[in-house]
Amino acid sequence: MRTLFFASLAAAAVFALPAYASTLTEVTSHGMVVTIADMDIDVAFTPDGKFTALNGAVTGTWRIDGDKLCTTTAEAGETCSVYPADKKSGDTFEVSNEQGSAKVHIK
Repeated sequence: MRTLFFASLAAAAVFALPAYASTLTEVTSHGMVVTIADMDIDVAFTPDGKFTALNGAVTGTWRIDGDKLCTTTAEAGETCSVYPADKKSGDTFEVSNEQGSAKVHIK
């Protein structure tokens, strides 16, 4: 009985998340391909807040701040981009930040 109660509570918490949280969860759990100027960059995220890109040539940390995914690298510092709501694995969309815009495809 207790297990069912906690499972119901957890499910309610998931459904209560803002719509953008589902997009950010999809991105950070499946990874993404970012296209900038006809160059596809494969980005992988780990649950401990780290990411890699360009076959490990770029590494850094990530965090979620509301509707933004923020990444930090030694070279670029922290960059945050607003992600649209309700996207899932297989979806493609545009994001932008102070450095420009890019196409994102969730793996």
